[in-house]
Amino acid sequence: MPEAYPVAQKEGNSADIHWRNYFSDTTLTALIDTALQNNIDVRIAFQRIEMGRAQVEQAKGLTLPFVSGGGSTGQRRFGKYTMDGIGNYDTNFSDNISENQRIPEYLPDFTVGLQSSWEIDIWGKLRTRKEAALARYLSTVEGRNFVLTNLVADIALLYYELLAFENELDLIRETITLQNNELSIIQIQKDAGRANELAVKQFEAQVLNSKSIEVEVSQRIVEIENRINFLLGRYPQPIRRNKSRFTTPLPGLVRAGVPAELLKNRPDVKQAEYELTATKANVFIAKAAFYPSLNVTGVLGLQSFRPEFLITPQSIAYNIIGGLTAPLFNKSALKAELKTARAAQVEALYNYQRSMLNGYFEVYNQLVLINNLEKLHALKTSEADVLTKSIQTASELFSTGRATYLEVILNRKNALQSRIELIDVRKRQYYSLIHLYRSLGGGWK
Repeated sequence: MPEAYPVAQKEGNSADIHWRNYFSDTTLTALIDTALQNNIDVRIAFQRIEMGRAQVEQAKGLTLPFVSGGGSTGQRRFGKYTMDGIGNYDTNFSDNISENQRIPEYLPDFTVGLQSSWEIDIWGKLRTRKEAALARYLSTVEGRNFVLTNLVADIALLYYELLAFENELDLIRETITLQNNELSIIQIQKDAGRANELAVKQFEAQVLNSKSIEVEVSQRIVEIENRINFLLGRYPQPIRRNKSRFTTPLPGLVRAGVPAELLKNRPDVKQAEYELTATKANVFIAKAAFYPSLNVTGVLGLQSFRPEFLITPQSIAYNIIGGLTAPLFNKSALKAELKTARAAQVEALYNYQRSMLNGYFEVYNQLVLINNLEKLHALKTSEADVLTKSIQTASELFSTGRATYLEVILNRKNALQSRIELIDVRKRQYYSLIHLYRSLGGGWK
């Protein structure tokens, strides 16, 4: 990763700024607050974290002995021509047993006690499984942070898009009022014989065209409001906004820092890093499956065929067994698992590299775009000023017969278009600042 961005930047990093401080519009911050509490994707991300935490606890439990308790009762009868049947029959004639120890023909069995099994982690396989689960849990945490980052940015983008359309709607309505005035004038001129019916129809068509644009913009406003409401986890309702904030000066302190800071600030990069750690652990686990495993099982309890003697020291019974097992033949399944784990590790590595590369390009593109949009905004402002001033000039020339009505209409159309384009440039400036904040990894802290 390069040591610095080609575009010169100030010290510090805007990603370290809390989103409440980055966005100064209190109406916007209130919307973001609501979204963080009610958004469905955020709630889903929190549940994924809970699942990851449970998997860590599960992997941790695999390193400890399993102990279970229980009891059983039953009855059996051995055939008289079996080893057990003959042995029990002869035992009953022995002088070495008491009357209470004589074995009945119908032999009951009462058992109560504890059973335990434990795989001793001699190769670190179970410990590595816990490390893999922990890495995936941390990956889910970064996944939630990634959702938060995108949610904050999406709300801000939609909010400023809404403000842009509100300002555009005001501009169109103002233009319609002026066009209606011009239409009235041209009708008066027609009545006075200074204009013809064609000129009146042209001005009427101009008014109708502006009204159709007004309807389209109004529809876009409703759609954006509903998109915001969806992100806020609620049904359609009006969105509070302060459209005058759209023309306020843009934030001046935009700092990108150094590219290496993306490794600690961008949730998607950190998430890819944890996934890579988990796949590395999975490779070790797949290798350890070829090694012998040591298992210890044991039972401790009370057992008797006479219930009245069950809770006595003489009824204590136990066994403990240790076994070492290792795969010898038909290892194709284990080999396939190892190949899969190695391929997944390489895939995770490429994904990690891609996330870093993507993060760098996103920041770099936005830095260049911010500078170019500043120049474009200055040019569009000058263009809109020139065309707005020329409207009065065209009207005056038309009133004295030195300009045609088509020139007036064309000039009005160009002036409206230039002012709409100016609003669009301002919107793109807000967009670039928001995209840069998201690209740097801001919004989740």
